[in-house]
Amino acid sequence: MSATDTIEARIDRILIGAIDPHVHSGPSIAPRAIDHLELAREYEKAGFAAVITKDHDYSGVMTAALIARHNPDLRTKVYSSLVLNNVVGGMNPYAVEHHAAMGGKIVFMPTLAAENHLRWEKTSNWSHPASTQKMRPAAPVPVLDADGKVRDDVKEVLDIVARTDMALASGHIHVSETWRVFEEAQRRGVKRLVFTHPEEIVGASLNDVRGIAAMGAFVEHSICMFIQGSKFKVCEEESLRGQIDAAGIGQTILASDLGQTGTLTPLEGLRRGVRLCLDLGYQDEDIRRMVSTNAARAFGLEADLAAATAG
Repeated sequence: MSATDTIEARIDRILIGAIDPHVHSGPSIAPRAIDHLELAREYEKAGFAAVITKDHDYSGVMTAALIARHNPDLRTKVYSSLVLNNVVGGMNPYAVEHHAAMGGKIVFMPTLAAENHLRWEKTSNWSHPASTQKMRPAAPVPVLDADGKVRDDVKEVLDIVARTDMALASGHIHVSETWRVFEEAQRRGVKRLVFTHPEEIVGASLNDVRGIAAMGAFVEHSICMFIQGSKFKVCEEESLRGQIDAAGIGQTILASDLGQTGTLTPLEGLRRGVRLCLDLGYQDEDIRRMVSTNAARAFGLEADLAAATAG
């Protein structure tokens, strides 16, 4: 067996029971290379425990329910997130309650409609072919009021997230807003917090990563922003080490953030992410925590993980 074969076999083993909590599969108004069911079948072959799909414009809970009903033997479980952008009405408590009632696992603060994102995209060369470009321009969905305090409509959403034990992700709001929203979320009983890709868009420093992890939040990195071959690569590969070390292995989640056309598949992206972590000197079990068990804790998927690893 060659050295390459040995590395590939190690990657195979590390990904048994993996959970990808941030995938842009389709259908979507944005071009997608793979749909939710194709993604689940591809991940099943690799032994993944679960996947959480993400669309900037809709909750995929109905699709996830159909996949589960008509594919009862599918071992990789499919869940969905909800992003509080314009199409679902922004800070819409009805949408959040419906998402939870249908088995949703995570609610994102605004992404393409975040005030911070709209400022950022004016100077960015990174194109987002989503509904905000194909139809009417995005209207900002603010999270803070004029005094810099968390808005009442955001608090209403946080109360629902707390009551239903879903996870709250920061999305594309600025890190300064994330601090305030997460602190308010904890005051209101939210137990599951996820800081979205601090390496891009949100203006976070390593001190922010360190501090937000210290408050108990998981820090989720979009591996597509670090790996060779990804059209979304904006970070030096070595910089992933600083991000991981700032939060700690126990609070770090690695997600593909892939599924778009013209780039790596989500599975290939995660495989390259695992290879990068091996090259950076992380141990197999530490990488497994970052691609599997930490996400299981963050999103309440321990039973799925146990079933996947037992099989």
